[in-house]
Amino acid sequence: MFKNLIAKFRTADIVWKFIYANIFVYIILVLIGVFSVLLNLPSLVAGVKSLLELPASPVALLQKPWTVFTYMFLHSGIMHILWNMFALYAFGKIFLNFFSIRHFVGVYVLGGLFGALFFVLAYNIFPYFANVVGSSYLVGASAAVLAIVTASAVRSPEYRINLLFFGSVKLSIFAVFTVLISVLMLSGDNAGGNFAHLGGAFAGYLFAFLLGKGCDVTQIVNRPLDWIESVCSGKIFKRKKKRKFTYSAGGKRGSDYEFNARKKADEAEINTILEKIKKGGYASLSESEKKRLFDASSK
Repeated sequence: MFKNLIAKFRTADIVWKFIYANIFVYIILVLIGVFSVLLNLPSLVAGVKSLLELPASPVALLQKPWTVFTYMFLHSGIMHILWNMFALYAFGKIFLNFFSIRHFVGVYVLGGLFGALFFVLAYNIFPYFANVVGSSYLVGASAAVLAIVTASAVRSPEYRINLLFFGSVKLSIFAVFTVLISVLMLSGDNAGGNFAHLGGAFAGYLFAFLLGKGCDVTQIVNRPLDWIESVCSGKIFKRKKKRKFTYSAGGKRGSDYEFNARKKADEAEINTILEKIKKGGYASLSESEKKRLFDASSK
């Protein structure tokens, strides 16, 4: 059974991989909670959660810096995770219509990081939170999900989604409405969560806006992840083979010349595609151009 689950995870698309990761963490914490009750150790589950949830206190955060990542895979209850995973599935699929898999990973993480930043700053700037900074924590993938939603809305504001009771609605209207609700609830019971939502929305907007200008901010996330993957696979420790150069009759390095020529041609092709996106949007690209852009972003 366990092998089947591993195989299913490996063959799943990127949206489902993130959903599975969130569900896995939730189930593990539920099981820890069950055993903490059976063993009469109520502090057990509380101790584990305290290692994963994001504290509002800068002092506590400095002691647990990894929580800026772990909190976005943590949820407080069944309805919390169900709603977030439903939204991640629905809007993640829409996101992948316009962007690549690497973009999805980067925007999810950046949304969570900006959500954490907005949360911590709000609790330490506004006097309203002064008495609860030391006891306030953030959990949930909402900021990451809202980054996905906002990026999709900026990329294709006219895209329509079907909502229960409301019918067909423009994605841009839905995103603006969601952000507006978070703003109106900044002083409510879930004020910290709503500040995090705004951070996630900002990250999504920033990504889509800068990508339209030819700057991919998800490289900030994906390059370290690539390095970690290389370390885990052992590739980084493998000795690189020396490049073999061939020389033309004139004594120049033929392989170097060919490599630089190919590199220059590739860069010119990508710049042309990006310029076409800027003028006519992603939808104006041909299938071969979309594939070329995807291949380039995956390197």
